[in-house]
Formats: sequence, structure tokens, C-alpha cells
Amino acid sequence: MHLKAALVALLLAGCGGSTGEEAELLPDLVQAPPRALEVYRAGGAWRLAFLSAVENEGRGPVLLFGSRPDQGTPAMTVGQIVRRTNGTTWTYPVDGEIRFVRSQTHRHWHFLDFERYDILTSDGEAVGHDQKTGFCLGDRYNASRSAQLPGEPGQAVWTQECGRGQPERLIVREGISPGFGDDYVPRLEGQSIAITGLPAGRYVLRHRVNVERVLRESDYRDNDAEVPFELSWSASGTPTVVAVYEG
Repeated sequence: MHLKAALVALLLAGCGGSTGEEAELLPDLVQAPPRALEVYRAGGAWRLAFLSAVENEGRGPVLLFGSRPDQGTPAMTVGQIVRRTNGTTWTYPVDGEIRFVRSQTHRHWHFLDFERYDILTSDGEAVGHDQKTGFCLGDRYNASRSAQLPGEPGQAVWTQECGRGQPERLIVREGISPGFGDDYVPRLEGQSIAITGLPAGRYVLRHRVNVERVLRESDYRDNDAEVPFELSWSASGTPTVVAVYEG
């Protein structure tokens, strides 16, 4: 707790913090509906894979600053830097952490628990959950090609890879600019849910961002998105999944 308090005090001192009436340029994280559903077999189990994406439709970026005092501390504490209309910034402590993740396709610093994935029955019971370790936030694609959002930069800003291959880092920054999105393709580590043993029928795949509202946003009403799908099994035990896009 003392470490987090010290980090926040340092950030506030260096960011020109203000407690005046200037408006905050908050991000608005919008969860895109799950897409590209497919099934595959891994480790003796069948899994449902999917693409996930989160876009920022707010007036300011979601900007995270992580730091740790030394290499012996495995997790970084996190601050969210919020820009204000008068050009100053204010940093809020985030109830979360950034850790270095080692896996087949990931070797960089991840902000944990940014998104969650669930499979629900038709009556809302959760019967499957993700196992994703976290996210490296970035401007991966332009989400507003037909219109320029207020505060949207002319080109991607956050194109870094969150300290890829640098587990010794003590500081890392990551974010998503207004008008940009961050997406993850199917079968990437964490982009799937086990479905072995799940009975045939209709289910809902739900994606949610910032579930615990640890990040400040201008609007939390667009943080959930879902798509229904039909699951069936062949006589040989092979599953088939068909997304049901209604309306």
C-alpha cells in the first residue's frame, strides 16, 4: 500500500495535476461483439476460439503507466493518466497490475483483467470462462475511418509492444487513442474457452471490458457485447459452432 501511495504521489507531482474545474478528457471503451467463432482441438480438449476487439470512442486516450521499484518485484503498480481541457493531466491509482507474461506468442508486459469472456446458457448461467492473462494495449487499427472523432490523432500513437522481450523493465506505458481499437485474433493465447462436455444447444458468447470499472471512462454502458451461437456434436464427437447474428 505504501508503494502504491508513493507511486501515485510521484505521478501527480510530475504530471501537472489540478483539482480545478477543468473538464477531464476521458476515454470511452466500447466492447465490440465477438467475431470469427471457430472450434479447434488442443491438449485433448475442444475449444471455442474467437476474435475480440475494444475501441475507444472517448475524447481522450486510455493511458496507463506502470512501474515497480526493482526487478525483484514481479508486478507493476498502475496509474491511469487522464488529460484535461486546460492541457494538464491527472493520474488516478488503478486497482490492477501489469506483469511480464511469457507464452508462445507473448513475451511482454500485460495489463491484467482488461477483458473477460464467458459462455452463457439461454437463461444467463455462466458455463465457460476465459483463461487470458492480460493485454498489451495499443492502437492496432483505425476504428473511425469514416469520421474523425474529437481528440483523435492523425495516426496511431500507441504502436509499442509493451516492452517485448524486456522483463527487466521498471516502467512501461500503454494505451488506446480516441478513434482507434485493439483486437486479438482467434487461437491466440487466452482467445478461447473450453467446450468439451458442453451439451448441444444455443448459447451466448459474451465479451466484457473494464468489468470492475477500475479504469475511468465517460460511459460504462457500452462495455458489454455478445453473440448467440448454436453448438452441435457429430456422432464421432466433433463439435460445430454457428454464430446466430439476429436483427
